[in-house]
Amino acid sequence: MTRQSLSRLFSGKHRPGLLLLSCLMAFTVILAACGGTTSQNTGNTTQNSILTIVPSPEGDFTRNFSPYAPSPAYGTTGLIYETLLFFNRMDGTVHPWLASSYQFSNNAKTITFTLQPNVKWSDGKPFTSADVVFTINMILQYPAADGNDLRQYISNVSAPDDHTVVVNLKTAYTPILWGLGGQTWIVPQHIFSSVGDPTKFANPNPVGTGPFTLKSFTPQLIDLVKNPNYWQPGKPTVSEVRYPAFNSNTSAELLLSQGSVDWTGLFTPNIQQTFVNRDPAHNHYWFPPSNVVMLYLNDAKAPFNNAAFRQAISDVLDRNQMYQVAESGYEPVASPTALVLPANKSYLDPNYANLSFSSPNKQQALQTLQSIGYTLNSSGVLVDKTGKPLPNFNINVVTGWTDWVSDCQIMAQDLKTIGINATVNAISFNAYFSALQLGNYDMAISWTNPGPTPYYLYNSLLNSANTAPIGSTATSNFERWSDPTTDKLLNTYATSTDQNTQLQAIEGIEKIMVTQMPAIPLVYGATWNEYTTTRFTGWPTADNAYAMPAPFDYPDDEMVILNLKPVA
Repeated sequence: MTRQSLSRLFSGKHRPGLLLLSCLMAFTVILAACGGTTSQNTGNTTQNSILTIVPSPEGDFTRNFSPYAPSPAYGTTGLIYETLLFFNRMDGTVHPWLASSYQFSNNAKTITFTLQPNVKWSDGKPFTSADVVFTINMILQYPAADGNDLRQYISNVSAPDDHTVVVNLKTAYTPILWGLGGQTWIVPQHIFSSVGDPTKFANPNPVGTGPFTLKSFTPQLIDLVKNPNYWQPGKPTVSEVRYPAFNSNTSAELLLSQGSVDWTGLFTPNIQQTFVNRDPAHNHYWFPPSNVVMLYLNDAKAPFNNAAFRQAISDVLDRNQMYQVAESGYEPVASPTALVLPANKSYLDPNYANLSFSSPNKQQALQTLQSIGYTLNSSGVLVDKTGKPLPNFNINVVTGWTDWVSDCQIMAQDLKTIGINATVNAISFNAYFSALQLGNYDMAISWTNPGPTPYYLYNSLLNSANTAPIGSTATSNFERWSDPTTDKLLNTYATSTDQNTQLQAIEGIEKIMVTQMPAIPLVYGATWNEYTTTRFTGWPTADNAYAMPAPFDYPDDEMVILNLKPVA
């Protein structure tokens, strides 16, 4: 699991706390210091071209603008430092960015990038292929900076000329394009060549190719201003971006509803009443699915190693109650294929076009269990062929993640109806994550790691290379699924440049998910995204899904800001 995916997860799991008056007072002082709601003399722009964002409440900021720091400051990735390509995960399309084009060789072992002409760093120096080669080699040299595991695949990188970069791979692996092209932040060689490990460099005065530069910094406010050397003519039309510090959802929500904040990525209870209805003409939200919330069963031990047993568990779960009650109506029931829909709809096998999870079916679940030798005893407890009752199982969840705790409580009630006793085991995150990694658990609710195509979620979830025996650390295949057919399909996708071949491989994995249930899909994880059109228009919507809409998704936040237009 990468640093960025963890960041997204935690942004999605914040829950509201008490209103902090000091936070509101501090924000008022910040606004006053920056001009409040009066006009600003930044060229000919007015306050209406200043965008205020609260991606998530994280408390005071640290002045660290290295894109390879464990927790870079807001604005670093995307607004200051850019990538070679942009992947729109809402529809799977790939767009040129710092690279105007890319090309795989026929054997999928070489990628050639052609760079945009006339790109400059914000200090005026030219951006060339030497910067790209330096960035990639820097990542290969310092493993802590390699959050996308490029070292596993890249053999060497070279620059035949100032605008061409050639990356040779150790083996054919087309999915590297997202990590290399879409998640590698290109840094200037003339600055980073003397700093050593980029994860330990604070980079207090960043120089990037992005649309913004650092205007000022305090622990309470990050203020970015339009880059005069930006390579895209006429962009951005947003003159300034401000990130005020918050340590409470509730305080940020109040300022959003009052119109002092333009864009947030918060879990907001009763959002229609508390936010939209305050100003229906301007206040909006869009929470598209971003991942699949799963019930992980420990496939490495009985009885969870039996596909029929897993199917019976799935059949009795009331996912609609999870959606409507535990998830406040924000996170719909997931597809049995574990595809993130509608984003991945072009990969959906036509045979599963109308497939969905039905209502809980106790009788069907009991019949399935009976077919593999389990029955209910006189006490209503499930027993095996010898009459031995099943042990009490734990369902692991993180303490304080209240929606997931509620999901687990619903599942425990559902399982009891078929004689399975399960206890909701709410524990600290460290204990929870360690149990997943080491396989020291029975059942657990958890996330998935998606990408621009279904391959990334499936590979993380199902590839046997990502798991380990119980007691050893699994990187992401926490249910410990190990199946040669699955691995072969994943490899077929990864080594091919033919879209039809890749589609057939994905459809084969969909069948495995539906028929064997290595992990059990529950609901979709939402992308929290609230915004107001009072000062800006052009936000992504379901009808114009040009980027992931949350302010904590990078570099999608850059795409959103570059599409915004100040209200006249």
